[in-house]
Amino acid sequence: MKKNRFLRGFGIILLSIFVILSVGPFLIPVPPLENTVPAQSLTDENSLFVEVNGVNVHYKKAGDGEPVFILLHGFGASIFSWREVMEPLAEFGTVIAYDRPAFGLTERPLEWEGENPYSQEAQVELVIGLMDALSIEKATLVGNSAGGTVSMLAALKYPERVTSLILVDPAVYAGGGAPAWIRPLLGTPQMRHLGPLFARQLQEQGTEFIKTAWHDPSKITPEVFEGYQKPLKVDNWDKALWYLTLSSRESGLAERVGDFNLPVLVITGDDDRIVPTEQSVRLAGEIQNAELVVISQCGHVPHEECPTEFMQAVADFLK
Repeated sequence: MKKNRFLRGFGIILLSIFVILSVGPFLIPVPPLENTVPAQSLTDENSLFVEVNGVNVHYKKAGDGEPVFILLHGFGASIFSWREVMEPLAEFGTVIAYDRPAFGLTERPLEWEGENPYSQEAQVELVIGLMDALSIEKATLVGNSAGGTVSMLAALKYPERVTSLILVDPAVYAGGGAPAWIRPLLGTPQMRHLGPLFARQLQEQGTEFIKTAWHDPSKITPEVFEGYQKPLKVDNWDKALWYLTLSSRESGLAERVGDFNLPVLVITGDDDRIVPTEQSVRLAGEIQNAELVVISQCGHVPHEECPTEFMQAVADFLK
């Protein structure tokens, strides 16, 4: 009799826990974002848009002729992060910078058919689709952090379309999203309900994240902070960022670095606290004939913090 009562009580406790975990998250309110606007209302005079694989992509262009450079920003950034080097790069040829899905002013789909537009695979196809849409046959891909990951994946899948790689503190050995074991949990209806709340932490912690990316945060002006905050005024930015998080996977690039046989330049700051400097040094050592430039007193975004040294490294590489 006591055993039956114990089992019955234990069963009630388990059932209660199950109900709390199943229903509880839905009881947490997720209020709509306030004061957000359509992306088109935040454009600059030189903003351009083009439809690529069903996504309205925001991009900017500078210079003309060949070679062509396509710039891919990192996580939490946008075209804005290339502001210091677009015009200097344009002295060599055509420069195209675009907002990757979930960032900047590029469209943020909330529903789609077929491939998830936020996945790594779709982002690789977006690079090539953008080149097709702009009638670009070949290009040098310049990728910072997670943008470097996409650049490398594109070069492996479409080697005939990529002439060279300029990898700026690329995320290769770490930073592939949530561990595999937790992804089923993230995909549950409960977490999909709460996901935008987690994504909104970027807005609250964004200032500290930017400071971590710079060797000398005192150089960050209010205009720079504003430039990074601007995309967080776009409708549904939180949901799109959560969809990107759900689709994040390990790139597998660490096992494929020996497959690259095109010219590669790796640039890093000597004080990168996001993708540790030693990882970029390791990458340059493992890619055959890759060139490495370590910029002194510089952080994770040398194209922003140390643009003069960055451009010198690029100019030497192009020669």
